[in-house]
Amino acid sequence: MQRRPSRVLAASAAALTAVTLSACASSDRDSGGGGEGGEAQSGGTLVFGATGDPSNLDPAFASDGETFRVLRQIYDGLLQPAEGSTEAEPDLAEGYEVSDDGLEYTFTLRDGVTFHDGTDFNAEAVCFNFERWYNFTGLAQSPSASSYYQDVFGGFADTPDVPNIYAGCEATDELTAVIRLNRVTSKFPAALTLPAFSMQSPTALQEYDADNLSGNEDAFTYSEYGLEHPTGTGPFRFDSWDRGNGQITIVRNDEYWGEPALLDEIVFRTIPDGNTRRQELQAGTIDGYDFVAPADYGTLEGEGAQVLVRDPFNILYLGINAGNVAGTNANPALQDPRIRQAIAHAIDRQTIVNSLLPEGAEVATQFMPPTVDGWADDVTTYDYDPERARQLIDEVNPASRTLRFYYPTDVTRPYLPDPAAMFQAISEDLSEVGFTIEPTALQWNPDYLQAAQAGQADVHLLGWTGDYNDAYNFIGTFFAAKADGLAKAEFGAFDAPEVFAALDRADAEPDPANRTALYQEANRLIMDYLPAVPVSHSPPALVVAEDVQGLTPSPLTAEDFSTVSLTS
Repeated sequence: MQRRPSRVLAASAAALTAVTLSACASSDRDSGGGGEGGEAQSGGTLVFGATGDPSNLDPAFASDGETFRVLRQIYDGLLQPAEGSTEAEPDLAEGYEVSDDGLEYTFTLRDGVTFHDGTDFNAEAVCFNFERWYNFTGLAQSPSASSYYQDVFGGFADTPDVPNIYAGCEATDELTAVIRLNRVTSKFPAALTLPAFSMQSPTALQEYDADNLSGNEDAFTYSEYGLEHPTGTGPFRFDSWDRGNGQITIVRNDEYWGEPALLDEIVFRTIPDGNTRRQELQAGTIDGYDFVAPADYGTLEGEGAQVLVRDPFNILYLGINAGNVAGTNANPALQDPRIRQAIAHAIDRQTIVNSLLPEGAEVATQFMPPTVDGWADDVTTYDYDPERARQLIDEVNPASRTLRFYYPTDVTRPYLPDPAAMFQAISEDLSEVGFTIEPTALQWNPDYLQAAQAGQADVHLLGWTGDYNDAYNFIGTFFAAKADGLAKAEFGAFDAPEVFAALDRADAEPDPANRTALYQEANRLIMDYLPAVPVSHSPPALVVAEDVQGLTPSPLTAEDFSTVSLTS
């Protein structure tokens, strides 16, 4: 392993001062307004091929991309990602001001906005949503349910031993909401662009008992609200969900406060297999789909389809169950850093990037893309060196060289276009240096996610698409201490006080330049500890038919379908 030479940092400073922000696929295509052939038409139905079913339609209990894709059309937040960007801009908030100490955010809200059920959107509705999240109880506090709230804010009203950055919300007038924090954090307010923090109708949340989850932490059932009555302020409103057939229909919200959507409706059809999605697009039974196989780009473009490539803003990693705490389900061999280093040296990541990922992908040296402030060019790296991997294994001479390797099926992710092929390539590399692989393939949702995140595997494939442009959203999400004082179970619930302290210092630093330097130091510590192996950053693509116009690809996979139209 080696360290790359350090570079001089270009630091930028920004004060926490007042901030003001400017404010059948073609079954019904001829129903819209005028326009000659080739011109955009108002109206019609878009059918989009999704890779998996949404978990539910209550944003507070959502955490995966397929769920978020639908929710972004139904709901608005105080802030939103700018079109085609990772930066925040106004949505339901016209602007905000920040107090000198960085602990108070005063949001000025849009006037004249109503939820889909007719309830007024105002400052009281904002505070109702914040107080709802803070006062979750029972199963709603499960990390599997409210993971984003806990990642961003921390604990709840009835968990005083778990730190929480939320101090309160006050509606000082109808269109002014003041959010107070207990401490400065790099996550706020950028995290408010997440669908998880969308504004929802207080009336509908109460009427349909939104917080009433049933079951247990391993398998729970969502409320009537989350399955049948999602109620936001967005350009589309919920129409129906045929859960047995994996199909959700949303229709245009004619009372939308902004520019109305051009389409009459959107149908999201779940088609897990990538080849089947491609064939359905070619047959004209769907209008688009996500996570196009790189090998299909040329064929689809040659047939007239539009392949829309996003900028890479993700990380694929090989998770390692490196738990060093008694009682965790960890392979003892993996607690030795030399075995983790051997795994890293065994993987030919450049060949993987060249052969399995689209053009523009690159080998990852750490757990965030180079475009995020806090990326460091002098972290410890682990070049492909199978001989060094064998030496490290022989030094340790573990009692067992068997690795339980989990990988997902029936899914394509932005960072993982072909899970089976990726598993095969990495397995062959690990076998070559002396590991014995015990494969386990599980359906993505819920089996694989639950197994991986519970730390059942020795090694597993997983990744992350950034939610907003902040270092903590990557490395803090992965490696910060959780409520029990340990890292996520996914990585063996390891105890690494230096890593935890470095992430805490960086997150709480108010000065942007100092914060960047602190995140760089955290990256160095993480890559020395090596709780997982960063593999690649990949530019995922979605594809739409020739007659689909107005869809702007987002590096966050946060596409807005309200601007989409169909040509005749």
